[in-house]
Amino acid sequence: MARPDIHLYTASTMNGWKPTIFLEEAGVDYELIFIDFAKKEQKSDWYVALNPNGRIPTIVDRGNDDFTVFESGAILWYLAEKYGVFLSEDPKLRSETLQWLMFQMGGIGPMMGQAMYFQRIAAPNGQEEPFSIKRYVEESRRLLEVLDRRLEGRAFLVGDAFSIADIATYPWARAFPWAKVSIDGLEHLKAWFDRIDARPAVQRALEIPKAVPAFWGMADEAAFLAENAARFAGDVKAN
Repeated sequence: MARPDIHLYTASTMNGWKPTIFLEEAGVDYELIFIDFAKKEQKSDWYVALNPNGRIPTIVDRGNDDFTVFESGAILWYLAEKYGVFLSEDPKLRSETLQWLMFQMGGIGPMMGQAMYFQRIAAPNGQEEPFSIKRYVEESRRLLEVLDRRLEGRAFLVGDAFSIADIATYPWARAFPWAKVSIDGLEHLKAWFDRIDARPAVQRALEIPKAVPAFWGMADEAAFLAENAARFAGDVKAN
């Protein structure tokens, strides 16, 4: 039996779920290798040879001479071009898709990631930084307001179809409970969440390799908070 073209290295994080959402939505067969942060596999020599940044996710395309792609946004763009889905052929819509993809990569992800880091990792490990928390939570809220305005009168971020811009943005924005960012009053954003929440392939992807309901505000977070903070304790630098 032939092996799938796409060999995905990932873990259960917002960036890590982007390619699983794409692949599950597209119905593409793939092979998955779970990268265990507790064992720091993402920093191992064999993995850094694939991804010099030592982060997840990474794909290897066996159908294209074992071509390797790292960075989650670049992976989505590569997969969209390879399989011809979730990316319009219209030049203007393609540009808009790239713009909103970069908005997630340069804004939503970094800002919400820092809001999560300072509240969910640094603070439980004795590094309480009120100024940093306020800064990143407020900037995350501002960026979600940008999304809300964009989604007024729209089902999806670009054109009238689900695209890689939605795939990239959803797991980050939808984790607003974990970032402790309010979405009060953001009714267009909430409706977009509802539409994507209702997609079976998306929900299936969010359980690969492991479901983390605490991210979505759907579970008692206490146990996971302790586990998560302990796993990244070594990343917290003492003053």
